[in-house]
Amino acid sequence: MISKWGVRSRVMLVAVLPTLVLAVVLTAFYTGSRVADQEEAHLARSQAFARQLAVASEYAVFSGNRESLHRLASAMLAEGDVVGVMIIDSSGLPLAYSGHPDPDLALPVSARGPAADLINARATLRVIQPVLPSRLELDDAFTPAAVGAGKSVTEPRALATVIVDFSRAELNARQNRLLLTGSGAIIIVLIGGLALANYMSRGVSGPIRLVASAVDRIGRGDFFIRLPEIGGGTLRTLAIGVNQMAEKLASAHDDLNRQIAEATAELRARKEDAEQATLSKSRFLAAASHDLRQPMHALGLFIAELSQQPHAPESRRLVERIAASAEAMENLLDSLLDISKLDAGVLEPNVCPFALQPLLERIVLEQRPRAVMHELLLKVRPTTYWIESDPVLFERILSNLVSNSVRYTRNGHVLVACRRRGNRLRIEVRDSGVGIAADAQSIIFQEFVQLDNPARSRDKGLGLGLAIVRRLTDLLGHRLSVRSQPRKGSVFAIEVPIAAPVEYRGGSDVRRSPGNLGGFHVALIDDDPLAQAGMTSLLESWGCQVTAADDVKGIVELLESGARPAPQLIISDYRLEGSAAGIDVIRTLRDRFGAELPAVLISGDTGPETLGLAQREGLPLLHKPVRPARLRALLNRLPSKD
Repeated sequence: MISKWGVRSRVMLVAVLPTLVLAVVLTAFYTGSRVADQEEAHLARSQAFARQLAVASEYAVFSGNRESLHRLASAMLAEGDVVGVMIIDSSGLPLAYSGHPDPDLALPVSARGPAADLINARATLRVIQPVLPSRLELDDAFTPAAVGAGKSVTEPRALATVIVDFSRAELNARQNRLLLTGSGAIIIVLIGGLALANYMSRGVSGPIRLVASAVDRIGRGDFFIRLPEIGGGTLRTLAIGVNQMAEKLASAHDDLNRQIAEATAELRARKEDAEQATLSKSRFLAAASHDLRQPMHALGLFIAELSQQPHAPESRRLVERIAASAEAMENLLDSLLDISKLDAGVLEPNVCPFALQPLLERIVLEQRPRAVMHELLLKVRPTTYWIESDPVLFERILSNLVSNSVRYTRNGHVLVACRRRGNRLRIEVRDSGVGIAADAQSIIFQEFVQLDNPARSRDKGLGLGLAIVRRLTDLLGHRLSVRSQPRKGSVFAIEVPIAAPVEYRGGSDVRRSPGNLGGFHVALIDDDPLAQAGMTSLLESWGCQVTAADDVKGIVELLESGARPAPQLIISDYRLEGSAAGIDVIRTLRDRFGAELPAVLISGDTGPETLGLAQREGLPLLHKPVRPARLRALLNRLPSKD
């Protein structure tokens, strides 16, 4: 407790405590002595009065003069402290009674013995004094010497007993005044000691408190406070040291502020450079996404058309290798652009409710040829749930997971299944593949990490699929987890919010029979000659009749010339020369040839703006380079106009 006290409190304690102890001891000794003296004086006075009454009563008792005894008892009451007087005979019977003796005090049973007695109560002092007969003058024969020679002397027998009650009120009052005086003296000494200690402590603790206050202000950042030269010796040295410390801290604080200001300015400049670099990167990504996808789109269309032509075995092998190389290039381009967009933060998700089953069917349909080639069983369990997510980005997530499982499973199966957990849906991709060691499960989501491909074989991917999955799940706020054991397979799981089903307006649910595109009239609008030529050749190889143009004016003129029938489908590039975009072209053609005319939008832009515009118009959007299989699947799902 005392260890937590301050300097001033300790100084005051040291100064006051000895003085207080000494005052208490001296006052107690003096007061006790005075009380004892008063007690002794009161007792002696009481005994003297009782003896005088006993001597004065001897003759009256001997003669049986009660009236004289009564006068003597009444005369005793004239003394200030006497409250009651009784004289009793040797048998204990009263001879005289005066005043008010204390009834609570005991009376002697008889007065046979010559001894006196005292009863000291709180309010009354009772003195019991025997009345003894006077001793006779004896001759030499009755002296103590004679007694010692063989003759006995009998002690005188008490004739009566005098009982006098003295009040202690005055004595108690005097003693209380002594105690109050002593207490007052102690209080006066205590107050004086505290005043003196306070005065002394200021001289000792004042400078220390001043130093402590200065140190506290320095700790709060006030480096410009200075202490005066206080006291001498150690206190003076302490004050000088505190001032020197404050000067050094002020200098260091100024240097630190200057460095912070310089670093802040440099950081601001670098931030502006980074923002400018990010803007430039975004512009580059937008340009690269469109400019690189355009030739890849045309190349894919030409390769698809070329693969449908009859070839010699050697030529067929070359065409297949060209197609595989083009597909690998498309995958690499898509992955690199996706990673760059996610790192640049330019990809904005468009979250909406959608049915999960069609998305799972598309992914399985796309990955099934590779699974068949690896002799794997690829299966999806049907589900009726709707989820809340970005349909395009979520399809990319699941597609990468399924593709990764198919790639790293040498035999067995790959299963896509769903299960509900509260208000969330857990979508799992399970495989019986090579598995992943526990210490490697934290690095598989990094770029270009392939655990089972040290030679960087292209048939095992680029090592970007899981990195894209991690970034996309973080962007969408979905929970991604992996559970795996070497040689026992892996389970990748994503948890997404469950959504209520939504009814979309649309045309008839009647779909075209697969491959039945003969005579299907398509209006194609694309301002890139290679892409337009490649798409035209591909559609015509499928049996379609194609009317192609560079812009809306050209396509309208061709369709209204009467040489061609009304279109049954519109395929338009999103970005065209001039002010009109693909959506404007589709609106114009629908105004002329029917509002329910099916249409497909193709774009090299993968940003959220284009996707949002297409969704608001209710248009399916295909990103360049368009895979012919996906385009054909889309055409087969469009309402028939036969």
